[in-house]
Amino acid sequence: MLNTVKNAWRIPDLRKKMLFTLFIIIAFRFGSVIPIPFLDVNALQSLMSQASENTALGYINMLTGGAFSYASLFAMGISPYINSSIIMQLLTIAIPALERLSKEGEEGRKKIATITRFVTVGLGLIQGIAYYFYLRNNGIVKYPSGASGVFVGFVSVLTFTAGTALIMWMGEQINEKGIGNGISMILLAGIVARLPVTFGSVWQYFKLGLDSPSTAGQFLVLAPLFIVLFLCVIWVIVFMNEAERRIPVQYAKKVVGRKMYGGQSTFLPIKVAMSGVMPVIFASAILSIPQFIQALWTPAAGSFGESVLRAFSQGWLYVVLYFLLIVMFAYFYMSVQYNPLEMANNLRQSNGTIPGIRPGKPTADFIAKILSKVTLIGALFLAFVALIPIIYTNITGMSGLSLGGTSVIIIVGVALETVKQLESQMMMRHYKGFLD
Repeated sequence: MLNTVKNAWRIPDLRKKMLFTLFIIIAFRFGSVIPIPFLDVNALQSLMSQASENTALGYINMLTGGAFSYASLFAMGISPYINSSIIMQLLTIAIPALERLSKEGEEGRKKIATITRFVTVGLGLIQGIAYYFYLRNNGIVKYPSGASGVFVGFVSVLTFTAGTALIMWMGEQINEKGIGNGISMILLAGIVARLPVTFGSVWQYFKLGLDSPSTAGQFLVLAPLFIVLFLCVIWVIVFMNEAERRIPVQYAKKVVGRKMYGGQSTFLPIKVAMSGVMPVIFASAILSIPQFIQALWTPAAGSFGESVLRAFSQGWLYVVLYFLLIVMFAYFYMSVQYNPLEMANNLRQSNGTIPGIRPGKPTADFIAKILSKVTLIGALFLAFVALIPIIYTNITGMSGLSLGGTSVIIIVGVALETVKQLESQMMMRHYKGFLD
């Protein structure tokens, strides 16, 4: 990885793209610490320090690199764009007009991208309104003399929404003038910004074990164990990202004129982690709804609403629901991305067959069976990585470890994808073409 970055830096065009990407990331980090007007930042910091890192608010704060806790210009982060992209993917399958647009090539993709931008702004507006009411209900909003509540709310919500649109624009600029993966790079920058906080918490636990060996001596082992576990999870993610199930395919020979074509043996690759981090994001989004409701509305003690919201806290019931939702969404995402019948028809049209399997429906059934098994392995891997930090916190009591399994998957996945992007761009520049 380091050699790839070093070699890319030597190429002037790629160096300019890397510097431009770095500039956008620095601008994003500056915007993440600039608070919007009419807020008591000290009271907000005190409120957010009491929120667990595994709650909905802590999860959003982690994805935004701490911008949520500052109520800054970029407090909404990239979440509205991610959610709008997910919604558009689902609507593309459900609405025939959008499905036709997706198959119209570059022009169709541009129209879908435009719709996605409008949906992002709409979601940012809704999320900004919810965040403003959360701040107002907790006494964070300040009302200057002569300023009405409507004016303060309008300015706050408009600022949050404008920050969402600006982040989306930054990601698109990285795609056009940078090294690519703009939205992923901004998301990565926000998560990496929380690394010092996480390892600072680990160091505090280790120091607590040194200072009080009689009462907190277990942290002398648990804190280093977290670092070892963190490195092991990274290795597992890298291994699973590269793992794939290869289905052998044999193409029949055919004679065209005086030449013979085909006859080669190849394979159909199916990645184990085909859905990436999407099932985890879906599951987190659903389970964060009760927690976000709790942040906006506090039910009476002992009421039914209070019991329901407490059940969705970071306990063992939450772990079980999280696991089931990840597995369910992994299969759902697989059904969206892959169509075994279409894959079997494409093989038959290109005179390709799977050895030992008849063309047509038997091939489709065989591919569906392989996809089901591979999806199960990938879903268990995602659930394992996503639940390790939560289980570790429940067992050891070490709260404040903001780097969850989802974050590690995003960090490793974006890093690997960025390296592949740089390698492909370097290969294109070294390829002379048939005219030279």
